[in-house]
Amino acid sequence: MIKKYKRGYTQGVFDMFHVGHLNLINNAKAQCDYLVVGVNADDLVKKYKSKQPVIDEDKRRYIVENIKAVDETIIAQTLDKKAQLDLVGFDAIFIGDDWKGSARWSETEVELKKYGVDVVYLPRTEGISSTNLRVVKDERISG
Repeated sequence: MIKKYKRGYTQGVFDMFHVGHLNLINNAKAQCDYLVVGVNADDLVKKYKSKQPVIDEDKRRYIVENIKAVDETIIAQTLDKKAQLDLVGFDAIFIGDDWKGSARWSETEVELKKYGVDVVYLPRTEGISSTNLRVVKDERISG
């Protein structure tokens, strides 16, 4: 099977790594020859989510770089996908389809299209999220 893209990119916090993360990465790799995964830096996560990751950036990167489908990892210092394009170089960026139609990603599609980059929305794994896992963990601790 010939893959549609040469070099793909996806980015996330990947805190409390779960099967939804794995599905995103595997689905992205199925469409590109080489997959780069950005792991959001701790300071970046604190800035835009106003919370500290449970697992620090170096350990999260170590987990992600040991996944068979991942060819390269970086610590991502920005959410600006044009800046990531300049840094990493890719012809497709992969994101969960729960972001499709959002203002942020609609603007990203327009911006990256200027550089020949496709935004590819991948199906979200239903019923799992890091936020839900964190709530369950907190309930177990307090209960």
